[in-house]
Amino acid sequence: MAQQIPLHFAVDPLQTFEAYWAGPNAEAAEAARRSARGEGETLLYLWGETGLGKTHLVNAACREAFHSGRSAACLPLALVGECGPAVLEGMENQNLVCLDDIDTIAGCDDWERRLFGLFNALRDAGNTLLVTAATPPAELPIALPDLKTRLAWGLVLRLHPLTDEHKLAALERRAGMLGLELSPQVGRFLLSHCRRDMASLQALLEDLDHASLAAKRRLTIPFIKGYLEDIA
Repeated sequence: MAQQIPLHFAVDPLQTFEAYWAGPNAEAAEAARRSARGEGETLLYLWGETGLGKTHLVNAACREAFHSGRSAACLPLALVGECGPAVLEGMENQNLVCLDDIDTIAGCDDWERRLFGLFNALRDAGNTLLVTAATPPAELPIALPDLKTRLAWGLVLRLHPLTDEHKLAALERRAGMLGLELSPQVGRFLLSHCRRDMASLQALLEDLDHASLAAKRRLTIPFIKGYLEDIA
């Protein structure tokens, strides 16, 4: 049976393809799903600004690979980069390797050389590499020319911001998965009075879920106002 490498950080159990509101990023979501199953590109590079769901997609891809009988590993490089490139040892044996926020280790010679070796090993084995970054490959401050070139070999897709209507729909779906009832009025209040990136909105929604359960209150605008005042 395929196994996932145990890592010392939590993975959001709600970060699945079913929970991802694609909006203008349907092509990227489908490409990630296909690559996770071993049916798509063996190198997929997703890029875009913070808060567009890159981390959601790589976690979803790992879960999809595992459920398809493939081994998978996901490394959030912004978190583990300081551990050094030794964390990549054995990754070439995984059917799917996801490297989230590769730009955070760009310019580090040891990392770049180890990534170059991993890229070649995965390609030779017919395994899949999914990479995310804030910029396209050509704009990455990668010093190793061969690595920079290879990162552009596969399918490169940009993630685009969601409209407010897409964000409302995404919040309603997330709320439903949490067992919350989120009215359109409450959703628009959150968009108007809180940080507007989806990562922050979803984190706030989960905090509100806990707070509403503890207070045995429905998720209403007065309740949210009180909660925001309490944590300010």
